[in-house]
Amino acid sequence: MRHARASRTIRVMDSLTDVIRRLENLIRAGTIAAIDPAIPRCQVKTGGLLTDWLPFYTLRAGEDSDWDPPSINEQCLVLSLSGNPAHGFVISGFNSDLFPAPDQSLTRRRRRYRDGATVDYDTKTHTLTATLPDGGKAVLVAPGGVHITGDVVIEGLVTISKDVVAGPVGISLVNHRTAGVKRGNEVSDGPIP
Repeated sequence: MRHARASRTIRVMDSLTDVIRRLENLIRAGTIAAIDPAIPRCQVKTGGLLTDWLPFYTLRAGEDSDWDPPSINEQCLVLSLSGNPAHGFVISGFNSDLFPAPDQSLTRRRRRYRDGATVDYDTKTHTLTATLPDGGKAVLVAPGGVHITGDVVIEGLVTISKDVVAGPVGISLVNHRTAGVKRGNEVSDGPIP
């Protein structure tokens, strides 16, 4: 009888230990230790544990999708619904001393990139700003065209591969002609539409 009671007590203790272990593993804080972009998965160092390769959170992963992997040493949480970190998910994006917040404004959303580029939108000033580092380039590919409403100021060289057509009458920069042309110091008439 004592042996059966002791055996039952051991089983209860083992079950209780397993429940406590699983509860402790439901949410674990850690840092990103490794990333495999081909899978895509990451490993997390949490306490003395290095997790298996786990999926990490991204804003969208359906018909519309994002690619914005976490950084090595970025703070994160491992969420394990079953209490088993081998079946967990990783949520990152917690600022730290190593990766502080890129801004302190309450009206500006800022994205800072590792090369120093920033993209901001400020709801107070209604201003969208992209700032690139030295040597940075902006490329816009729009096979259907680009339409800009508003004044445009360009500071620097403008190179056009085809033509510029101006005004309601469609005066071509490449093929325009002017009327009333005379040699000497007289000024010609305006462009011929």
